[in-house]
Amino acid sequence: MSRHLTIIAASSFFAILAGSTVPAVHAEEPDAPMFKVTLGDIVDQKSVYATVRSTDRIEARARIGGTIASLEVDEGSEVQTGQVIATVADQKLALKLQSLAAQIAGLKSQLANTRRELGRQEELIKRGFTPKAKVDELTTNVEVLENQLKSAEAEQGVVRRQVEEGEVLAPAIGRVLLVPVTVGSVIMPGESIATIAANRYVLRLELPERHARFVRNGDTIKLGARGLNAGDQNLLKGRITQVYPELQAGRVIADATVEGLGDFFVGERVLVYLSAGSRKGLVIPRSYVTTRYGYDFVQVARTGGRLSSVVVQLGLPADVKGHDDGVEVLGGLNAGDEIVTQ
Repeated sequence: MSRHLTIIAASSFFAILAGSTVPAVHAEEPDAPMFKVTLGDIVDQKSVYATVRSTDRIEARARIGGTIASLEVDEGSEVQTGQVIATVADQKLALKLQSLAAQIAGLKSQLANTRRELGRQEELIKRGFTPKAKVDELTTNVEVLENQLKSAEAEQGVVRRQVEEGEVLAPAIGRVLLVPVTVGSVIMPGESIATIAANRYVLRLELPERHARFVRNGDTIKLGARGLNAGDQNLLKGRITQVYPELQAGRVIADATVEGLGDFFVGERVLVYLSAGSRKGLVIPRSYVTTRYGYDFVQVARTGGRLSSVVVQLGLPADVKGHDDGVEVLGGLNAGDEIVTQ
C-alpha cells in the first residue's frame, strides 16, 4: 500500500514540473489585473567587450616661447574650458615692458613741455612779439610727440598681451591624458603642453564578421559598471551611433554612445550586451511570477473565474508592452492563457 502511495506522489510531483495545473486554491478575483499571454519579439543578446574612447583628443599648446614657470595639472586631472593649466614666462618680455614704460614716461614729459611752450608762443603772437612760423613748428612737434606716445603705448599693449598669452588655457572640458613637460622646461611657440580627452566618450565595439548583418544604427546596447558581475542587473543603456562600412581583421567596427561614461578611463574595456537577432516567443511581466520552493509559478485564470497555479520555466529578460520587467517563458504556458498577479 505504501509503495502505491509513493508512486502516486512522485507522479504528481513530475506532473507539476511538466506544467500541469494544481487544483484551484483561489476563489474568483474579478479585481485582479490580468495579462493575456501572446507571442512577442525576443531579442537575443550577445556579450562582447568594448573600449572606451574619446571623440576628440585636443592639444593645449603654448602661444609664446619661454620657460614653464608653473604647471597646474597632471595626468588624469579634470579640466574646464578656459582653465589655466600652465604658465610660460619669458624674461625678455619683462625687460621690454620696463623699456617701454621708460620710453612712454619720457614722451609724456616732452609732450607736456612742448604744449606749455606752444601756449606761451600763442600768447606772444597775439601781441605781435613772435613769428607765426614758431607757433607752427611747436604745433607740429606736439602732433609728432602725441603720435610717438600712441605708438609706444600700443607696443606696450602688444607686449602685455604676449605676457597674458603665457597662460596656457584648456581648450575644452575633459580629462588630461598626457603632460610631456615639467616646470623649468624650455618650450617653443606652438609646442604641446598637455593632451586632453574631450569629455564626450564613445564605446568602440569590435564584433565578429558573422554579426555584421545584425548591427544597425540606433540599436540599443546595455553595459554594466566597472567590475560587472554575472548577476548584476544595474545595466546602463546606450545606442549605436555609427557602424563603419569596412571590416578590420575580420571584425565589424561600431561606435555607441552611453550616458555616464565620464568616470571611465580612456581605453578601459567594459562588457557590453547587444542584439544578435530576434525571434518569436512567449513573454510575460516578471511581476506576475512567484517563486516557491525553488520553482516559478503563475496564476492562470480558468473557466468560471477559478485560478490555478502553473509551474513555468523562465528564460532571458525581454520587452513587454506596458511593462518594464518582461521575461521570456520557455515552458508551462500557451499563447492565449490569461494570468493574474499574485
